[in-house]
Amino acid sequence: MADGSEVALRELAEYLADDMAACNRAIVERMDSPVALIPQLAAHLVAAGGKRLRPLLTLASARLCGYQPDATHQRHVALAACVEFIHTATLLHDDVVDESSLRRGMASANAVFGNKASVLVGDFLFARSFQLMTDDGSLKVMNILSSASATIAEGEVLQMSTQNDLSTQIDQYLEVIHGKTAALFAAACRVGAVVANREGAEEHALESYGTNLGMAFQLVDDALDYAADQAHLGKTVGDDFREGKITLPVLAAYAAGSEEDRAFWHRVIEESEQRPEDLDHALRLIEQTGAIRITLDRATEYATAAREALDIFPPTRLRQLLQDTASYTVNRLR
Repeated sequence: MADGSEVALRELAEYLADDMAACNRAIVERMDSPVALIPQLAAHLVAAGGKRLRPLLTLASARLCGYQPDATHQRHVALAACVEFIHTATLLHDDVVDESSLRRGMASANAVFGNKASVLVGDFLFARSFQLMTDDGSLKVMNILSSASATIAEGEVLQMSTQNDLSTQIDQYLEVIHGKTAALFAAACRVGAVVANREGAEEHALESYGTNLGMAFQLVDDALDYAADQAHLGKTVGDDFREGKITLPVLAAYAAGSEEDRAFWHRVIEESEQRPEDLDHALRLIEQTGAIRITLDRATEYATAAREALDIFPPTRLRQLLQDTASYTVNRLR
């Protein structure tokens, strides 16, 4: 049964239904290729669904700033498709790096088509995103989206360098999730303001909204890995644990744990010496130490900052839907 937060996100999609339909058409068109494997793998990705939150943010930000498209000028639609291509390309590469077998409850592309195909089609989607940027013709838009693409890669490399390292500081962890998630949320929102020629306070407000929304979103994602059932999560529960990823639930549980608990975390995370029963024990320690609550409290702070960033805009239905979307990021787990 859908809770109020899911309803809010669905209502945002319904509010922007025409724009989103145009964006989906652009995505399908740009995924076409005479190389048969590319549209086949693309069709698998489309079938897997997803909320398309990032392109929705571009469309919503443009509309919030008063952008008025016409039959020949649909910049917000093309750039929303560009944002989705960047995101999808990173997912393809991430699933290969993480050796993931599930994505949104379905077999991941690398599980179906193999690692080589996933990496190469990810490269194709990155190339398509840069075609869309150059087609738009704005150097500022290109700078925002290309910088975000580089930041995402840096975030993923930084995550790899902190993997299996329990001495990682919370600031380092937050830097990782800013790079791998929040940077694209921020860019998606900023370009909406840019196409509407609102390159002042509104652009900065939307960048702040996107950054804080992305931080909250990733914090909750990291909590879900230790607190959700597999059907709810859409990926294998405990993936982060098995990969030795350093996330706030682990850092909080480690910091609050006894000497015996810390020895356990050292064995399973730093030494990667895991037994079949270890995930269940990790879940108990996460629960006993309140690590999920600590993570959600931090996510709530970011979600509140995201909502407040939009206060400079008139109190319209769209502003309310975007603010409700910030609440949605946290309420996925509450």
